[in-house]
Amino acid sequence: MVPALTLSVEPLAHRHHHPARRGSSGFRRSLNRAVTSRARVTMLSRQDPGADGAAGTPLFLGIDFGTSGARYALIDRQGAIHSEGKRAYAPVGDAAGWASSWRAALFQLLGDIPPAHRPSISSISIDGTSATTLIVDSETGELLAGPFLYNESFPDALPAVESIAPANHTVCSASSTLCKLVSWWNTAGSDGTGSGSAAVLMHQSDWLLWLLHGQYGVSDYNNALKVGYDPEADAYPSWLMAQPYSRMLPSVMAPGAPIAAVRDDVLSQYGLSKECVVCTGTTDSIAAFLAARTAGPGRAVTSLGSTLAVKLVSEARVDDARFGVYSHRLDDAWLVGGASNTGGAVLRQLFTDDQLVVLSRDIDPAAASPLDYYPLPRKGERFPVSDPDMAPSRAPRATRSTCTASWNRSRELRPRGTVC
Repeated sequence: MVPALTLSVEPLAHRHHHPARRGSSGFRRSLNRAVTSRARVTMLSRQDPGADGAAGTPLFLGIDFGTSGARYALIDRQGAIHSEGKRAYAPVGDAAGWASSWRAALFQLLGDIPPAHRPSISSISIDGTSATTLIVDSETGELLAGPFLYNESFPDALPAVESIAPANHTVCSASSTLCKLVSWWNTAGSDGTGSGSAAVLMHQSDWLLWLLHGQYGVSDYNNALKVGYDPEADAYPSWLMAQPYSRMLPSVMAPGAPIAAVRDDVLSQYGLSKECVVCTGTTDSIAAFLAARTAGPGRAVTSLGSTLAVKLVSEARVDDARFGVYSHRLDDAWLVGGASNTGGAVLRQLFTDDQLVVLSRDIDPAAASPLDYYPLPRKGERFPVSDPDMAPSRAPRATRSTCTASWNRSRELRPRGTVC
């Protein structure tokens, strides 16, 4: 499931290459900057069917790459949607197949944009799943390893990461970007063959944006958090830079900062303007938070898609890898939260859409259920506890006939909340 949101950014003249310093400007002003002038975000459901996208009106393209599909929205400065579309990912046979599937979805979406709108696109940005990682050869563009998905764990690298990072740091989770990097480095990157000399680390949205602008080694401080970037210091920490694989780390800019113009071959194929700028992205759950336009410390946004993510506005930074809690920077405030592996994906494994509709009718949400489920699609959890060995709890599994018999005997005797 893909959240109904997208991120788009203002044109080059309205952007800054580096994050603003943290100060006392207040969260409301920073949120207004993030939502209005620095990262214009809109819900897809707010489309204005009468918006025609008059020639000369600058339009901003945001593309959301979720866990099971991608979608785009093309908006103007007022947030009205001029065009939108979505694509499911093509089936993949192995891990490397994900990259081909994402690439196909990206260019299919570009092709889905009405040709009349394309010359008016002023800027493009992409959000992707946090901690989804690729290792790429910067000389050839070849994929050396991955993609390593957001929920993949690498416990083999955890002792090495814990030996260099502060206690309970965000990277001290087996699913962190740094654990993925260290695991690859220990098995392939430092093998003496030279394969690591040109290797660069890219997050999912970094790689997709690279397909559009062609420059290696550029990321944003939201995606870079789980590889160890310190958004408060606006720098990689010294304990990370002292490692031999630090040369693989990308340079970091503020989310939505301009990177470069669109590649000539992409411009000509899709009829984009030569003035169109590709900008840094963010993570999918932060894009969801911005789309909800939540204001004020203590307010939270829950994003339910294939997985479940929570983001809460806080004046204080909170990080504790034991519980999968980490803090993203939002100007002079923090987004504290985490992401669980539970969500719509586990339901998709067990039920069809029609079954979910029928079974949902039998659930009384006002009645407490005697059942205690922890529905994970597979072993491993990230939040509210970081445990790569945590097993799903999906028993007892009631049958449809059990529910029907109980219903016929007495509604009061039926186990309310039972999922058949």
